[in-house]
Amino acid sequence: MKGVILAAGKGSRISMRGKPKPLIPFLGLPLIERNIANLVSCGIRDFIVVVGYRADEVKSYVESLAEKYGINIQVIVNNEWDKENGWSVLKAEGQVQEPFVLIMSDHVYESEILESFLHRVERQPDGVILAVDYKTKAPGHIDLDDVTKVFTEDGKIKNIGKDIDKYNGFDTGLFFCSPVIFEAIRKSSSEGDTSLSGGIRQLAKEGKAQAFDIGDGIWYDVDTEEMFKKAEKYFLKKYNEPKQKINLDGPISRLLNRKISLLISRRLVYSEVTPMQVSVFSFILSVLAGLVFFLKGYVPLLLGGILAQISSVIDGVDGEIARMKNMRSEFGGWFDSVLDRYSDAFVLFGLAYHSTFHHNSFMCWLAGFLAIIGSFVNSYSADKYDGYLKKRLREGKKRVYFRVGRDLRVFIVFLGALANFPLTTLAALAALTNVENVRRIVVVMKGGKV
Repeated sequence: MKGVILAAGKGSRISMRGKPKPLIPFLGLPLIERNIANLVSCGIRDFIVVVGYRADEVKSYVESLAEKYGINIQVIVNNEWDKENGWSVLKAEGQVQEPFVLIMSDHVYESEILESFLHRVERQPDGVILAVDYKTKAPGHIDLDDVTKVFTEDGKIKNIGKDIDKYNGFDTGLFFCSPVIFEAIRKSSSEGDTSLSGGIRQLAKEGKAQAFDIGDGIWYDVDTEEMFKKAEKYFLKKYNEPKQKINLDGPISRLLNRKISLLISRRLVYSEVTPMQVSVFSFILSVLAGLVFFLKGYVPLLLGGILAQISSVIDGVDGEIARMKNMRSEFGGWFDSVLDRYSDAFVLFGLAYHSTFHHNSFMCWLAGFLAIIGSFVNSYSADKYDGYLKKRLREGKKRVYFRVGRDLRVFIVFLGALANFPLTTLAALAALTNVENVRRIVVVMKGGKV
């Protein structure tokens, strides 16, 4: 199945951002690339992109994505881009002889919408299917003055247009089209309506226009500055929510770290900073925290605790940027985990050394050793334990889940430094992590294989 993307418009209402609308970065990725990346993740490998306004810029960028994503992209120029979007659809006519997905370059969708829609349309007969948003009551994600409205009955589209009075849904700009759409647009154009909606109305008269309910899914047409900011705020949070019903973030991450890291990520995502660079920076902060602990006095202890906690917050930024910019990789996740283990060792060893300023005894090193071993095994056992919890979730079993992870361990270091109790902090971490590790072993052992 091919994907056809309309990217010909000027986008005058959002032109203050200084780029052709398809190339405006949205959370670090140009709008058109984000849609291509999402469709690629759904299995589409062949694309036709119709460009118009500042065609050379858009064409050059779009063609560069072919190698990046390992896909086929054909760019078609619509020199009549200032006309209604039906003209852009017709430009693709000679390139598609089979059903195709049609999408607008300036719309952003939750991935669940695309996945469920494409799964449904694979089994559809000849015709057109429009993904319809039926959430018409106080829709904060909709610009009511600009959205195309839809009226449906029994899953069939009866009317569509921006100015219709009777409607029960909104056009999301996501279509499954068979080639009959081209003849429908030409017929509508002969009657004076050159819009895509005009073609859909023609097919609706023949009973060939169906509606697909997107349910609770959220999408945005980022055609204005107001809607762009609303969408940015929504998807900033959406991209970093757990896909599982169980949140594998620890309590400190959920209640504190994630709130701060998202504020940082929102700004860094528009820069050239990479997730790898963020991981290294977080590691450097942890090393500095450990080294500062080697200095005597409360001020170095407090400063080390603060640096460790800042490092913990920053440690969430790399993953957030990677998710938002579609830069996730197995190596990146593994490399971040390796740096985290080194970070833990530096911080806890430094804290053990600092505790000797207060208690010059073997207990400082013993507590430090047990805290380091407990932290390492805590991290090592997390994968198997989290897998067990996910398995329980898939089986429909629910459980109150309190996660002892790195976020909690580092926060305890911060609190211990603040209270000037380095040895007590190490002892608490040693007890907490090792008891938790034993508990996980017992739970997984009783639960069977994962």
